[in-house]
Amino acid sequence: MSTAIVGLEAKIVEAKKELTDNLTPWHRVQLSRHPDRPYTLKYIEKMCTNFVELHGDRNVKDDKAMVGGFAQLDGETVMIIGQQKGINTKMRQIRNFGMANPEGYRKALRLMKLAEKFHKPVIPLLDTPGAYPGLEAEERGQGEAIARNIFEMIRLKVPVICVIIGEGASGGALGIGVGDRVFMMENTWYTVISPESCSSILWRSWDKKELAAEQLRLTGKDMLEFGLVDAVIPEPLGGAHWDYGEAGTILKNYLIPVIKELKAIPAEQRCTERIQKFSRMGFWDEKVEAEGV
Repeated sequence: MSTAIVGLEAKIVEAKKELTDNLTPWHRVQLSRHPDRPYTLKYIEKMCTNFVELHGDRNVKDDKAMVGGFAQLDGETVMIIGQQKGINTKMRQIRNFGMANPEGYRKALRLMKLAEKFHKPVIPLLDTPGAYPGLEAEERGQGEAIARNIFEMIRLKVPVICVIIGEGASGGALGIGVGDRVFMMENTWYTVISPESCSSILWRSWDKKELAAEQLRLTGKDMLEFGLVDAVIPEPLGGAHWDYGEAGTILKNYLIPVIKELKAIPAEQRCTERIQKFSRMGFWDEKVEAEGV
């Protein structure tokens, strides 16, 4: 019996390798949305101890789509923040499918400033289909809240390590996505618009979503080539949803040495390098006018 079990387990491993060896960008998008994929709270559970969740933006309310608080990561106290989608239908509704309102981004900023006050590293975990686009969110200043976060994060005096653990869409992700290091998990994506929305704008239909995913160049490999992220973190064979414990351990082992590296750099130098890092992003050409023209 044990020999048969070993043989079956070997076949499972082989099947996982076969399935994940040649994934298209659209397959990565689908994997990032897998309903069993670990979200922020699951990563916190598997990586950290003594997590104390903090609530509210001290202005409107507590946005359940954004979670955060102090925790210990291998003995190091950190502020860990991220979007939370919910693990079942009811919780997804309560968490608004990970789409934060302005008060969610203001809560995140409050927690980051609290971490700065106590000289603790900040670890944002990004996983959102975008900031909530509802009328009330816009009335309460959704765009301003995201812009304020970007402005303040670029100047934080403590180490900031951002990790895209699922969907990294538009300003909803960028609102907590400015850091000294930006990492992506293997089966995630990061771009200005979702493939479906891109398809509906360009082709007036969702039918071209797979082509849109390919053309958007949204995978970790693409982002690494563009210089928009610093590393792509591998996931357990088959994806993070197969083994939460291993996924958490892999991410934790990436974070700990980076925290130590960044803490050794003076705060002012770290801020300057962070500004320079984001200033270098993008491609452009300068047209030189001929003299006398």
